[in-house]
Amino acid sequence: MSIQVKCFSFVVLREIAMSKHQYQRVYQELKTLIESGKYAEGDMLPSENELSQQYGITRVTVRQALSELVRDGFITRIQGKGSLIQSNTRPSLGLLSFKGFSEVVSESHLTVKTIFLKNPTITIFPDKFFYNLSEEELDKGCLYMERVRFADEDPVLMEYTFVPMWALKNYTDEPLIENSLFKTLKSRYNIDVKGLEQEIRAITAEVGTAFLLKMPTNAPVIQMYRRYSTSKRGFYIYSSIFCNTEKYAMGIKEIKN
Repeated sequence: MSIQVKCFSFVVLREIAMSKHQYQRVYQELKTLIESGKYAEGDMLPSENELSQQYGITRVTVRQALSELVRDGFITRIQGKGSLIQSNTRPSLGLLSFKGFSEVVSESHLTVKTIFLKNPTITIFPDKFFYNLSEEELDKGCLYMERVRFADEDPVLMEYTFVPMWALKNYTDEPLIENSLFKTLKSRYNIDVKGLEQEIRAITAEVGTAFLLKMPTNAPVIQMYRRYSTSKRGFYIYSSIFCNTEKYAMGIKEIKN
């Protein structure tokens, strides 16, 4: 490859990186203005031209930022009029992402807190499990835990997690690193979470779930069954989750192919 081609490739990559940084900056600033009430529901954002001039960026980059705001439920694009602040706007935590709870909540600049209802314990898988299990998984059992996850002081998730024991060689019962299963798997076992399969449905909260999530009994709650794929062949992590979306929308921060 010639020096000229290499230089061209470098310039293109640099411009792509700068564009990504710029639209993320605009997204974060507009998101903060919306959440703070500077732009109230029903208000219109400045036009693409106005935002382009205000931030010194191209309209293409502005559109990228606005598309992110649409995706996370902050605005609605109205053809011929502009960007309308969405009614009943709730900040999104990106809980539909394959990332761990600690990571997505930290990205939203909120404090992560975890309360263990049941500490990690080695046990057998329950009957009538929500995913089909292999013979090896059934034979070796799982590491089971129950947790309530908080964003700041708001309980967001009630999570039941099952980690097949066959993959955890040299298992130690030391506490999870920063209460994060994903960080613990990476640090102690060199296992990365790579993807996510999930089933989602809306149900009403039973008494115990409602109490722990600080919501009325029979209020709407999102139930998710999840199977995480990992960098270790055949090793999956399973979770049954109840999600309180009264204050925070779930959203998607990243999609992994």
